Amino acid sequence: MISLRHIQKRFGAVTALDDVSLDIGTGEVLALVGENGAGKSTLMNVLYGLYQPDAGEVVVDGQPVRLRSPRDAISRGIGMVHQHFMLVPTLSVAENVVLGREPARWGRMDMKRACEEVAATCEHFGFKLDPSARVDTLTVGSQQKVEIVKALHRGAQVLILDEPTAVLTPQEADELFRVTRELTAGGRTVVFISHKLREVLSVAERVAVMRRGRLVAEVRAANTRPEELAELMVGEGRPTTTEDQPWHPPEGERLLEATNLRALGADGRPALQGVSLEVHAGEIVGIAGVDGNGQRELAEVLTGLRPLAGGEGMLLGAPLAHLTPAEARQRGVGHVPEDRLWRAVVKAMTVEENVALGRQAQPPFAKGLQVDFSGRRERTQALLQAYDVRPPDPEVPLQALSGGNQQKVVVARELDAKPKLLVVVQPTRGLDIGAVAQVHAKLREARDNGAGVVLVSLDLEEVLKLSDRVYVLFEGRVTGTFNRPEFDERELGRRMLAAGEEVAHG
Repeated sequence: MISLRHIQKRFGAVTALDDVSLDIGTGEVLALVGENGAGKSTLMNVLYGLYQPDAGEVVVDGQPVRLRSPRDAISRGIGMVHQHFMLVPTLSVAENVVLGREPARWGRMDMKRACEEVAATCEHFGFKLDPSARVDTLTVGSQQKVEIVKALHRGAQVLILDEPTAVLTPQEADELFRVTRELTAGGRTVVFISHKLREVLSVAERVAVMRRGRLVAEVRAANTRPEELAELMVGEGRPTTTEDQPWHPPEGERLLEATNLRALGADGRPALQGVSLEVHAGEIVGIAGVDGNGQRELAEVLTGLRPLAGGEGMLLGAPLAHLTPAEARQRGVGHVPEDRLWRAVVKAMTVEENVALGRQAQPPFAKGLQVDFSGRRERTQALLQAYDVRPPDPEVPLQALSGGNQQKVVVARELDAKPKLLVVVQPTRGLDIGAVAQVHAKLREARDNGAGVVLVSLDLEEVLKLSDRVYVLFEGRVTGTFNRPEFDERELGRRMLAAGEEVAHG
């Protein structure tokens, strides 16, 4: 159906794609895997018309085409759901889906017809979405569904999904796989970009592996194991897993003690409804739950981004009430937020300017009242090397980096500040297996050096691998507290799906 032939793409001195040729068949699920910066998203952005190749050609249905923009790609039945959603938060689901091709009546947008059309598309493909709901009130998982519906509504025959399960619960991921199988059974094609190798092998028929801008292998999923894919992705001799470690009981100083915390969500409804928890120095405390059950609001309360509506707590020796983000940082709270582009970086600024954010008036980023340019450059270069950020250039705009490499910059900056309490939300979202292992090791290192870590993740496997204790949230309430020796994945899963009286284990 599609052939990419000898595609080359450079960004300045960086070669993002180096003579890549790839065929995509009709009605297949093709997985595209590789490390952060390997060129996966860049290649698909060429196919989607966002980037123009420096050399090579795109062939659709046997005809060479020039895709000058996403409009050209959409007109040829190619749709893409990006890792960072391209939605207007203040518009409704229906308005986002029909944006640019709104149904009109008497010279005005026909909102009733738009809602009916979008509802019909959702029903046809099995998505449960309210067309009239504002996007900024939806969970991240539901926002992703809006992006998929938008592409399908516009007639996509080829659907490119960039890290589609990074923000989905296991149940939502299963639903996505069901939809994927139905789409391909109906003759559509899905390109599945992912770092989750077991998911890749369960949903794809063929897997293309990229490394440092080149296509290094194409394999049949049925004949491949995750370990083999990992080795193809990262090469020999590099870590791809993190080993479980023994339990660290909470024996250090109590950094956080909170009782009956209450907070409102963006829609004004109760999001936290009486959460009590504590965090000690030298432990990782996991927060588990299905997306949209208060995890985001809890992280924002602990970092001063959301006011308390009730309850009380002490954070690093001071009251939690009326906490501001600046005060949180001054007390020693670090934060890796869920959405790095909105909350953690200024993408048009350089990498080194982003590394200095929050500490731009402190050494080594400043001398007195002046910027210490050499100190800032030296510290940034050291962090880029330590976290294997590609390209390792402090002067490039952050937006020139892949999503995974942007995440590495955020994690490196927050850990470099040596916080007393670190609140991390989805810290490995969009990272490849080698980078995941690296971030996990850094979080454990921070714990072993005496920091308290609050880990909010939708990946239950990640929570269980890293945490010394786990709180389970459902509808803004704690439905279970577990210590590592008593971890039971099935019981945690049950607590994530049904509210009940809190049960403490251990």
